Amino acid sequence: MCAKSLLIATNNSGKLREFRDLFRDLWPDSPLQLLSLSEANISFEPEESGQTFAENAVLKARTFAMHSRLPTLADDSGLEIDALGGAPGVHSARYGGTGRNQDAQRIALVLQQLQAVPWPQRTARFRCVIAIAMPDGRVETASGSVEGYIYWCPQGQHGFGYDPIFYLPEFGCTMAQVEPAIKNRISHRARALEAALPLIRQLVFE
Repeated sequence: MCAKSLLIATNNSGKLREFRDLFRDLWPDSPLQLLSLSEANISFEPEESGQTFAENAVLKARTFAMHSRLPTLADDSGLEIDALGGAPGVHSARYGGTGRNQDAQRIALVLQQLQAVPWPQRTARFRCVIAIAMPDGRVETASGSVEGYIYWCPQGQHGFGYDPIFYLPEFGCTMAQVEPAIKNRISHRARALEAALPLIRQLVFE
């Protein structure tokens, strides 16, 4: 395979770092050169107007692929809490009117809303949909999820977003307490990317 560029369409530095690590782990001999939006001199963000993770991922991937003329990977992901009817869901990054770099405020809001909810009912999942778009408009999607509970208070220093309150029963700790190498094997984003790799090979290297 000859070297090709793949644009990673996110302005979230934690997510970008995670994608670079995941590609290194899941496709160690990849001929892809992963480009960030800043490396491609792209500074705008499309409005995420979709009603589902898939709609938002496709919207972002297609927009950036047409703008950059590069194969583009975009994802939309978030936290679904059963006791909140699936919220924050597609609004995970903007929950409660919050903005970029306000993870602590979003976590505080979730914990306040779940204050009276007992442990068995604090079930939740992280869900991720990845879209791979080509400049000619072709697009494919893949998804992944991981089940857990919402912990009583933030724990751990790794990860980002809601990781400090997402409890993994099989590990007995939160997502932010497991080592990054472990998270990159079990996370919703890891599972979605693993499912997306055959689609990337098909679209980019056909």
